[in-house]
Formats: sequence, structure tokens, C-alpha cells
Amino acid sequence: MSGKRPRTQRRVEERAARKLVRDKERLFELSVGGSQERPIEVPSTSVIELRVEDVIRCIQCTGQYRIRAHEAPASGIRRVDVTCRHCGAPRSLWFRIVSDEPN
Repeated sequence: MSGKRPRTQRRVEERAARKLVRDKERLFELSVGGSQERPIEVPSTSVIELRVEDVIRCIQCTGQYRIRAHEAPASGIRRVDVTCRHCGAPRSLWFRIVSDEPN
């Protein structure tokens, strides 16, 4: 026999694809912006939505995000719930407002 049956090979490939998605999601949660403990620092709230729509890309497919909600769960912290326009993956991005102005 030269190799695995088509169905067996397809299952192996599907398991590998699911594992890759899980690994990418874990990596995102550990990266800056992936959790409230590691937010992306921004100078003001006005740049958050611009960054989400123009700069930050989906970790699964590199597609653009669509903003679903923008909330302030604590002072100086913003959570932006987004969905990828291409693959539909939902996630939350975290931001911290930091001021460069002297007190």
C-alpha cells in the first residue's frame, strides 16, 4: 500500500487544522491585547477603533475586524469585542489608555 486511505488522511488533516487553530488562539491570549492583564497601550480612546479596523488583523486568516461592542469595564481599560469579516472568528481586544501628559 502506498499510503493512508483518503478518509483517514482527511481526518488527520482536519485534526491538525483544529490543533493549529487552538494553538493560534492560545498565542493570541498570551500576546499584547489578548487579555485584560496585557492590554495594548493607546494615548486616547479616539485611536482604538481606528487601530482595530485598520491595523490589527485576525490571527486565524489575517482578515479585518468588525467592531461589535466597545466597553469600559474599569477606569482606563477598554474592551473591544470584534468579529473577523472574513472567517467570522469572535474575540475581545483589550486596551489601556495611557497619558503622556505631565500631572
